[in-house]
Order: sequence, then C-alpha cells, then structure tokens
Amino acid sequence: MEYVLSELCEQVVTARAAQRPLMLRGGGTRLFYGGPLPSGDRVGWLDLSAYRGIISHEPSELVLTARAGTPLVEIETVLHEQGQMLAFEPPRFGDAGTLGGCVASGLAGPRRMAVGGLADFILGCRLLDAEGNVLRFGGEVMKNVAGYDLSRLLAGSLGVLGAMVEVSVKVLPRPRCEQTQVLQLDETAALAHCLRWRAQPLPISATLWAPDAAGGGGRLSVRLSGNEAAVRQACQAIGGDALPEASATGFWQAVRDQTHSFFQQRPLWRLILPPDAPALGLGPVLHEWGGSLRWLPGGHEAGALRDRVQSLGGSATLYRHDGVPAGFSVFHPLAAGILQIHRRLKHEFDPAGIFNPQRLYPEF
Repeated sequence: MEYVLSELCEQVVTARAAQRPLMLRGGGTRLFYGGPLPSGDRVGWLDLSAYRGIISHEPSELVLTARAGTPLVEIETVLHEQGQMLAFEPPRFGDAGTLGGCVASGLAGPRRMAVGGLADFILGCRLLDAEGNVLRFGGEVMKNVAGYDLSRLLAGSLGVLGAMVEVSVKVLPRPRCEQTQVLQLDETAALAHCLRWRAQPLPISATLWAPDAAGGGGRLSVRLSGNEAAVRQACQAIGGDALPEASATGFWQAVRDQTHSFFQQRPLWRLILPPDAPALGLGPVLHEWGGSLRWLPGGHEAGALRDRVQSLGGSATLYRHDGVPAGFSVFHPLAAGILQIHRRLKHEFDPAGIFNPQRLYPEF
C-alpha cells in the first residue's frame, strides 16, 4: 500500500504547485454533506478509496487501526466476529462508506446519546498535509499525548485541514442484551418523558420519536442496552410495547443509515438543541438523542430558523439540499471570534487553501 500513499502525496504536491484545489473522496457516499462541490477544470479529485485495509486490531485493548479508504462494513464485520462494535454507530450510507469519510463528516448515529460522539473515540491518525508530508497525531491509547489532541480536531473537519490516511479508533464490546419499547405519545409528551428519563439510571442507548401520518400524535421508540437484568427492569419502568428483536434490528439500522423514509425529504435541516428545548411547532419533525437531535424538513427561511434555534442554545445545519446560493453556509454560522480561530487553523494546516475549499464554511 505504500506505493498508493506515495501517489497520493505526489498528487498533493502537484496540485499545490499548480494552485489547483483538491476535493477529497473515499466511497463518495457523503458528498451530499457540506457546502456545494465546486466544478470546472481547475478542480481535481484526490481519491483515497484505494488506500484501504485494516492495519491492526487488538481485541483485548479495544483498539482498531485502519487506512482511510477501508469500508465501514469491512471494519464492522471484523469487530462483530470479536463481539465488538463502533459504539458511536456512524451512518454507513451504503457499502461504499469509508472510515475516512466517517471521521471527516463527524456524524454519529442513535447510540451517540449514550456513549458520546465520534471525536470521543478517535485515538490517533496520520494526515497527508498540503506539502505532501504525512503527519502523525495521537496514537493507539487514550492517554498518549500532552497538549492539544489534534487527531480529534479532524473529526467533522470535512477534509479542509488535510487528507486523513490512517485512523485509530477505540471500540467497545457489544451489549449482552437489547430491547426496544414503543410508546404512543405526542411530541410534547415524548420530550417530557425523555427529559425525565435522563435523570434516572436507565440503560437507554437510543430514542426516536416520529409523528404519525395524521400529525396529531406519534410513536416513541426507546432502545435499552446492557445486561439482561438491567434491561428487564428498565422495560418495566418505561412501559410501552416490546418490539420483536428482528423488527427492532431493522428499525435501528434504518435510523442509523438514514434509509428511514423521513430522511429522504429535501430540504432537510439537522437541529442540535438542549434536551429541555420545547417542541418548535414548525411542522413534522423527527427526534433522536432524547430530543437533542431533531430533523426538520421544509423550505424554512434560514435566518429566522437559525435565530430561533440559537435563542434556545442550539444550532441548525442544512443537511440535505438541492443547491444553495453562493456564499450560503449550510452549517450554522460561527461567531466572529470562533470563525477567526477556524481560519487560523486552516492557514496553519493548508496555507495554499487546496483541500476541500468552502466545503465547511464559505469563508475558507
């Protein structure tokens, strides 16, 4: 694989010399996410899909290291054989989804509410920088560096700082028992239940509330994970009806991989809110993470929506769209001071500005 890495380095050096922007891609499954892709002959593509393969997996140490182009399905097959998992349940978006794209997008799935986000599981990485050098950050243990943990900084960076070529992640054992309970509740009641459960020692690993077809009520699905005794007691405390195991597995996979019909709508907003935020009353909405993640379809005016969400302590991202005006930020605009920090980071890592221009923010 070293010859593949050498070719990638040469492509970066050539692009920098020609001052030619490079768009990064692995499996191509996440290209919809972020600012619009530039077009024209002046734009090149750095394809990382050939740089693939699991480098090491230490089941007893709960660590896996793989090249960026390695498909997630390949990684998870190996982990499943050892009774382990990627605990943050990243969306796979099909069999072509790669580890590098997963980390660059920073997206986590239903279990994020219980275990933390993707950045919490990144131990180290190797980064191809704008000069064609391969830099190493972090390592393969949780406490291995002093100072700034730059490997986690790359989670959700959408490749604007450089091309990740290898990643080490912490993995976790799969839960011994899982059960999904379903309750018929309207939005306000579902949010109240989820908020109350947060203060109780319940092994809740995922929630999803979806409105019913008529729009008056809805259905709250709650997944419980842990040992059999804890799950059984939690099911009794939560109530509702038990979802059969096969149905539950398919249901949560559809939520995780966003094949659920709700995610096919455009435009689709991704709202992050405090868990005690009330219902917004803006039309049909899908709730995850106990109400902290909300999916809102429809052509809402961006400024008004973001002002309202920000007043509640949250942020609003235009997640799926069919095109945006030039200069429009699909991600929630940053405060001036924070934007300046991002610009400085971009300049330090990529002074020529060749990697994924304007994919994260239109300012760079």
